[in-house]
Order: sequence, then C-alpha cells, then structure tokens
Amino acid sequence: MAEEKLAPPAPVSLSEAFKYWLKLGFISFGGPAGQISMMHQELVVKRRWISEHRYLHALNYCMLLPGPEATQLAIYISWLMHGVRGGVVAGVLFFLPSFVLLSLLAGIYLAFGDVPLVQGIFYGIKPAVVAVVLFAAWRIGSRALKNEVLWGLAALAFIGIFFFDIGFPWIVLSAGILGAIGGKLMPAKFKGGGGHGASNKEYGPAIIDDDTPTPAHAKFSWGKFAATTLAFAVIGGVSLLALYGSSGDLYKMGEFFTKAAFLTIGGAYAVLPYVYQGGVEHYGWLTGPQMMDGLALGETTPGPLIMVVTWVGYLGGVAKGVFSNPIAAGVAGAAVATFFTFLPSFLFILAGGPLVEATRNEIKFTAPLTGITAAVVGVIINLAAFFAWHTFWPTGTAETPFAGTVEWLPVVIAITAFVALWKYKVDIMKVIAACALVGLLHVFIKPMIA
Repeated sequence: MAEEKLAPPAPVSLSEAFKYWLKLGFISFGGPAGQISMMHQELVVKRRWISEHRYLHALNYCMLLPGPEATQLAIYISWLMHGVRGGVVAGVLFFLPSFVLLSLLAGIYLAFGDVPLVQGIFYGIKPAVVAVVLFAAWRIGSRALKNEVLWGLAALAFIGIFFFDIGFPWIVLSAGILGAIGGKLMPAKFKGGGGHGASNKEYGPAIIDDDTPTPAHAKFSWGKFAATTLAFAVIGGVSLLALYGSSGDLYKMGEFFTKAAFLTIGGAYAVLPYVYQGGVEHYGWLTGPQMMDGLALGETTPGPLIMVVTWVGYLGGVAKGVFSNPIAAGVAGAAVATFFTFLPSFLFILAGGPLVEATRNEIKFTAPLTGITAAVVGVIINLAAFFAWHTFWPTGTAETPFAGTVEWLPVVIAITAFVALWKYKVDIMKVIAACALVGLLHVFIKPMIA
C-alpha cells in the first residue's frame, strides 16, 4: 500500500477533468477562500494532479491579478494540464452553473419580488448583507493594515468615496501611486506579504510535480505572448462592435464590465463599489436595494462572488428594455455582463501563464498593490455604510441618508450576524439563511401585533 501511495497517479484526460470542473462549478460555495481550499484538498491532497509547490506558485500569481482569483487558479491548473482547451473548459464550467442559477433567480425576483413572502425573506437578508460586507472589511483589513500608514490610506479612501464621491478607479490609481512612492521612501511600511507562502507538506508524487518539466504549450515566447494578447483584443473588440450595432445599452454594459474586470484588485468586494456607482447611480440598471438582494443571492449560490454582475446585467437588460421580451432582455444583459467580466481572466492566464512558468520564482505583493489593498478596506467600509443606509434608514434620501426613523430589528439582525461571522466563525450561508428565516417570521408576526 505504501509503494502504491508513492506511485504518481495515472495521466488524466480532458474528458475526465471535465467531470471534475463541472462538479466544482456546482459545489464551489464559500467565496474565494473556500473555493481555493476546496481545490487544494481535491487536486493536491486527494487526486494529486498538481504538487503543493506548483499549486502555490500558480495561486501567488493569481492573487496578484485583477479578477476572481479562484476562477483564475482553476483556469491556470487546467491550462497547465491540458492547454488552452483545458483552461477554457475549467474557466467556463467554474461560473456557468452560477450564471444559469442567478439568471433564473433574477427572472423569478422580477416576477414575484412584490409577494409578501419574498419581501419577508429579503427583509431579513438585507441586514445580513451589511454584516457580511463589514466582516469582509475586517477580514481584509486585519491582514492588510499592518501599520498606521496603511490605516491612514484606508481612512483616506473611505473619506474620498463617502464624503466627496470620488470614483473608484481614481481611488485605485491614487492608492497605487502613493504605494509606489511609499515603497521607495518607507519600504518597511509598504512591505507586502508573499502571497500564501511556501509549504513543506508532502502528499506523494503528483502528475504535475515539483520537478515535472514545463509542457510544450506552457513554454514562454514573446511571439506566443503577442499572438495570444492580440487574439483576445480581437475577440473583445469584435464583441463590443457587434453590441454597438444592436443595442446601445448592451454596448455600454460590455464597455463598463470590461473596465470593472481590470479593477477587481483585492477581490469581488473591492470592485462592488465601482459596480454600484456605475450600475445604480450612473446607468440606472438597478436600484440600491436590488443590488443588495443580488449580493445576498451571490453569497448563497455557487461560483465566485463577482457573479453578482450576472444579476446586475439581467436586471439592467430588463430595465432598459434591450429586447421587447423581458426574459430575452434579461438573459442578454446577464450574458454580456458575465462575458466581459471574465474575458480578461482568460487573457491573464493564457498569455501570462507561460511567463510565470518560465520564472518559477516566489511572486510577492508589490508596494503599489499594498497601497491599493489598504484603500480597498476603506472602500468596502463605504459599501457597508451605503447598505446600512438602505437597511436601517429606509426613508433616508441621498442628501440626508441617515435621517428618519431607524428600523431597529434590522440593526439587531446585522449585529447578531456580524458576531456570528466574526466571533463564532459561522458559515456565511447559514447566517444568511437564519436571517432570512427571521425576516419571514417578521412578515407573519407583524400583522398580529399591529
């Protein structure tokens, strides 16, 4: 048995890998941390498709990229094993089940959102979302804000977006510049972490082991890099031009979500304020409360949290009437938002992966990225404040967001949910489900005591 354990696993065909990536798409709950842990357990420990060192090497690269790192990690591993076809299969299957499910839920939501039962569920979910976003700010901040300079950057980012309504891209750019300057003047203050670090754990030989030569398709050349980049530029450009001729609103979605994809530094929570500013305030694709409802559903469905863009696209397609049939309009909006959000992720891996494989050095966070990550914490706190306004002060306005009567039950629900997440480490899905149940009970009990 011991000798059998030491033997490397048999090579895996693309059709066999297809089954795993499809399964992962349906069970990838728990956000990026949960998804990365799930892939590690299955691909490194159990199946031994890839060694611990090669897995972490890929992960460290994905952590530096804009976009959903767990999706990119799946693309990277599958690309390393089976080339471009493998990368495309893993990436698409990672978010496809979530796309179908969120599109279906968006259609049901628009059709039955006014039903008291549904309203009760979302009455309980909204304060849970406030707690979840605050918990995300705490979780990121506890790792990223290691000194008073980074705390100051986070505070400046919050002040800039909350009080002065500065656009998210300008905050990211400013934080990056300040990080680059700070890295030269105060390098100790802007010293970033080295990703997830190295590991000495051994699980036996892997198909792609530490000393396995880089396969031919993954070897770097400037010609291949240029050709791949050009191919993606053509795909994105032609897709946008096709939308320009059919629907102005779909074109705007394609353009907007392409920009969003390049700004997703620090995870989905980092780009949500930008999506909110564009989707709610600028384009009017959906309302603030609808954005909250979509985020709650994104937390409780499989796939990366950035799949909330599918929700935004669906509601936006219907709101703008891109087609006369509301279902066709919604699906078109959802497809455009999802396609342009994820296209850059495939570019980063298929074009940049060979360069990473060629270096095989430890990839560390740069000083500009450290500055951006600090600013992201302030931006996420602003997002929590926005959600709190809609939840606790439902009669507030844009000029006086915290005026009017306070809804105390949502405040209690939010505090309880945050404590459950922070102190007792309760699973996010269980917290949201419990809060939804409280909202349902509220709908049935309130008429009795009124």
